[in-house]
Amino acid sequence: MSKDPPAARAAEHAATADVIESEEAGREGITLTDRFGRVHTDLRVSLTDRCSLRCDYCMPAEGLPWLPREELLTTAELIRLVGVAVDLGVREVRLTGGEPLLRPDVVEVVSAIRALPGAPEVSLTTNGLRLPGLAAALADAGLDRVNISLDTLDRETFRRLTRRDRLVDTLAGVAAAKAAGLAPVKINTVLMRGVNDHEAPALLAWALREQVSLRFIEQMPLDAQHGWRRSNIITAEEILGALRAGGFELYPLGGRGTSPSEDWVVAGLEGEPLGTVGIVGSVTRPFCDSCDRVRLTADGQFRNCLFAHDESDLRGLLRGGADDGALAAAMKATVAAKRRGHGIDEPGFTQPDRPMSAIGG
Repeated sequence: MSKDPPAARAAEHAATADVIESEEAGREGITLTDRFGRVHTDLRVSLTDRCSLRCDYCMPAEGLPWLPREELLTTAELIRLVGVAVDLGVREVRLTGGEPLLRPDVVEVVSAIRALPGAPEVSLTTNGLRLPGLAAALADAGLDRVNISLDTLDRETFRRLTRRDRLVDTLAGVAAAKAAGLAPVKINTVLMRGVNDHEAPALLAWALREQVSLRFIEQMPLDAQHGWRRSNIITAEEILGALRAGGFELYPLGGRGTSPSEDWVVAGLEGEPLGTVGIVGSVTRPFCDSCDRVRLTADGQFRNCLFAHDESDLRGLLRGGADDGALAAAMKATVAAKRRGHGIDEPGFTQPDRPMSAIGG
């Protein structure tokens, strides 16, 4: 088998990514920089803490107490805060939840963000259940792409993991996103030991057929139950081993830049690339040194890391009459205080009080 085509494409991709990263660093107006020199241009905005599924690595079967409506940011407040962040150099806004498509005005939110000066990219992470009715409108409003959570292709396993019998609806959401041109459609998959870890090769084969971009994500300590144990996660190395054991030949793509995903070319019988697969090794292969993400929760708290224990109350400032300068100063101070890493392997590590659904992915 010839290995030149994937290797050549990987080298070309790495060189292109280096050029893009260099240009990004040279842009004017990028001011959300921490003490380690990391520049933050990616804002994750949670639209709601509510969700229509109950994935057991995220929340208990009975769900969680939802945030009171009066504590949530109004649409005007949300857009104002995003606008301040964009003025500080944010170039991509990712809408998250909970399940962001449960917010009634999600289409209007997308449109308003795209209308901000600089027209930041807007993407969205979703379980896909409401995409059949919303994908076209979201694309028309300016949404660039979607990440859809899908951990299994087996109906019973889906029901066990999410506590809802909705696999057919998620798959319909994938089809709707493709039809609306929300490309690339990315699939986020968390493998659970003894539950769906055996499905890795089948999931990749499905993703290649469907021409969607699959990313496996190591399970992180962000469950509401605080039942996460490092020994239970399916590691990046195990995932690569399972894919290769399933008959796939993989070559590192390189050129990762600030992406959390390490991407691999999937080669065919003659060495031709069939597609790619990504692995987000948040725990065993952390990418903290190149992290460019900050987060705004649905109740207006600004966070510099998924695992942060401190937040900046932007909602309080807003409702107290703060001007944009004060809001910008609070954002800068929060980013400046960012730690070097998430600390999962440190002896004193503790999970944040908020679970993933209340932070936003």
